[in-house]
Amino acid sequence: MTEARSDNKLFALICLALALGTAALYWPITSHPFILFDDEEYVTVNKHVITGLSWDNFRWAFTNVEAANWHPLTWLSHQLDCALFGLNAGAHHFVNLLFHVVNTLLVFVFLRGTTGAVWRSALVAAFFAWHPLHVESVAWASERKDTLSTFFFLLTLIAYARYAQERSKAEGIGSQPGTSGGTTARYWFYGLALFLFGCGLMSKPMVVTLPFVLLLLDFWPLGRILDTEFRVRNLKLLLLEKIPFFALSISGSVVTYLVQIGGGAEWKTPLFDRLANAGVAYARYVAKTFWPTDLVILYPHPKHWPVVLSLGAAVVLVAWTILCIRNWRRQPYLAVGWFWFLGTLVPTIGIVQVGAQSMADRYSYIPSIGFFIALVWAAAELVRAKPERKNLFLILGGGALAGCLLVTTIQITYWRNSISLFLHAIEVTQNNYVAANCLGKAFEKAGDKTRALVLYRDVVRMEPRFSQGHFNYAIILLEFGDKTEALKHLQAAAALEPRNPDIQFDLGIFFSQHASWTNAATCFSNSIALRPGFPPAQHNYASALANLGQFSSAAVHFREALRLKPDFADAQIQLSHLLTDHPELK
Repeated sequence: MTEARSDNKLFALICLALALGTAALYWPITSHPFILFDDEEYVTVNKHVITGLSWDNFRWAFTNVEAANWHPLTWLSHQLDCALFGLNAGAHHFVNLLFHVVNTLLVFVFLRGTTGAVWRSALVAAFFAWHPLHVESVAWASERKDTLSTFFFLLTLIAYARYAQERSKAEGIGSQPGTSGGTTARYWFYGLALFLFGCGLMSKPMVVTLPFVLLLLDFWPLGRILDTEFRVRNLKLLLLEKIPFFALSISGSVVTYLVQIGGGAEWKTPLFDRLANAGVAYARYVAKTFWPTDLVILYPHPKHWPVVLSLGAAVVLVAWTILCIRNWRRQPYLAVGWFWFLGTLVPTIGIVQVGAQSMADRYSYIPSIGFFIALVWAAAELVRAKPERKNLFLILGGGALAGCLLVTTIQITYWRNSISLFLHAIEVTQNNYVAANCLGKAFEKAGDKTRALVLYRDVVRMEPRFSQGHFNYAIILLEFGDKTEALKHLQAAAALEPRNPDIQFDLGIFFSQHASWTNAATCFSNSIALRPGFPPAQHNYASALANLGQFSSAAVHFREALRLKPDFADAQIQLSHLLTDHPELK
């Protein structure tokens, strides 16, 4: 009884240290503003989010595919934040911090519960909590999907581990801690794991690889695949019980692929280039885990990696994988940790290229857990094999954690505003046109339009196929009075992204300002076709039609604008004038 009480006290103290240390480390983010990259789409200008929780917004969360993703629970989370805190950015970041603290504790609880190793589990949790690679997932409001999906991912692992432990005890196999609660309790945990996995998929589809992680856990530390003589047992049963998980995973993968294809998020790049980037990205994730320098919000895709670099990365990865497989009996944690890292990165490694990045710090949030497990358990086994080196390993481990705390503290400072964040990204990367575009927006919002103009010009030079760069450059050229050049870039943006209703609308505004009514009508019509419920597009389309003498059609669209927005004063005034001049339209 005394020993159990002592263990519980130690457990509570470790949890307290992890929670307070993580909260203190990340506390500065609670005073940070939203940034000008995704936060507008996810929160600040999204009417379905800023209006909080409602039945209409709830339905929208489950039926829309905005941001080229289907993650309704993430949308509901943002809606709840807005209902509670409005657009107080610090409060939104605080909720992200809370999730990160809870996830840290869940990592500790999960590993301690499945392995019984207290200090190793605590060290893995500490690396997870304080590593600089995870700053992006916590300090970025739009990455709520990362912290939220990981919350459900870890809860799923814990529920599954309880189910597996109960089943193993009932069948008289394994040696995992736990108390058998009978068949009912066993399948309650199984059903709970399945439900939590579904919640994870509805938060961020990256967790689709979870069924494979469950199979890794069956191998180690749950010990359900092999007996003490290393003979396979019950493999068919273990695969059968994963079928519902795989069914959810496949469904989530199909939905995500269709949504991203439909949203135009996929980049068409040759398969060889995608495979080369995947190998190099894996190597870079490993390198940045050991030496986390030059971390940025977006690493630009180089399009083509040098063949020597790609092959070198592939050789190193394959060699380490073979080493882990060869030592799976003596060091099962190496194989499990390494394949956890490799496997959970698959959805974001670039085989299907989505977005302009070659890799992203936020993608390491879940995979790094496996990597830390392999490192910590391997170090602990070395200490046990050579006790005389214990102090050396303690110094190295403590130094690594101290280094994480220092670099993470520095990394958090870059997130204090959009200018510092994207300026840092430009300083440590090359041809980062997305970061330059965001920095231009930040300077423009701050009133420094000259610097914004220079940056937008650089963006167009770096990547002529980037429609947003052309669009932003055109808008600021208009402010400087260069209408001819502005039109050229507006048309380039519209040609590159013909299914963007905002670009079509703004191009229509330009034509309207220059009385080019036929072109204006075409652009507004395109905008309406893409977004029918956009009152300004309906209103401006009606104005263009009226100027072209198509009064009957103009009246229809004025009325539609008023239906969508009953207090639309300009539409009401113009409709009244139209009906006065053409009473037959009443």
